[in-house]
Amino acid sequence: MTMLLWVFVGLALVGLYALYASIVRKRNRVSEALASIDVQLTQRHDLVPNVLAIAKRYMEHERGLMDDITALRAKASQSVGARDPAKIDEKFTAENELGASLGRLFAVAENYPAMKSDGPMIEAQKTYQEVEANIAAARRFYNAAVEELRNAVQIFPGSLMAGLAGAGSPPPFFEANAEDRAPIDAKTLLAAG
Repeated sequence: MTMLLWVFVGLALVGLYALYASIVRKRNRVSEALASIDVQLTQRHDLVPNVLAIAKRYMEHERGLMDDITALRAKASQSVGARDPAKIDEKFTAENELGASLGRLFAVAENYPAMKSDGPMIEAQKTYQEVEANIAAARRFYNAAVEELRNAVQIFPGSLMAGLAGAGSPPPFFEANAEDRAPIDAKTLLAAG
């Protein structure tokens, strides 16, 4: 009888350790995914000065937009590498603002024929689109990793092991900002064009 009890206790301990190790692996996968986003965001941050230098030659009266982009880049650069769940949310907000401002800059650039046909600007736009696609892929990977971690720590007995595994408060999902989720008003877009 006591041997059966020891076997049961041993199996329970092995099971708890396996659960602990699984949660740690999932937590590390989230960190890896976040680091991947940081790599892509750094590429975008590195692209911003080049785009602004090209745009400055053509768009002197758009100075406010370029100053806003510079300020948003500085703000977003400060949050690169953030791992604290509260800071991650701030990071995503700052990056959404920077992305929206860069999108506005490229939209305004469409009004400048000389700028639209400028070789470096065309190359910068292609690079920007590639970086944005990479950021989107990295964010999808991050959200999948966060979902796995949340599932692991919210389902019993994972909820008991979450604190021990360093996953007591899982990081937030990346969510699109409210502007991107709002319905598109085709009448407004057609009237502007």
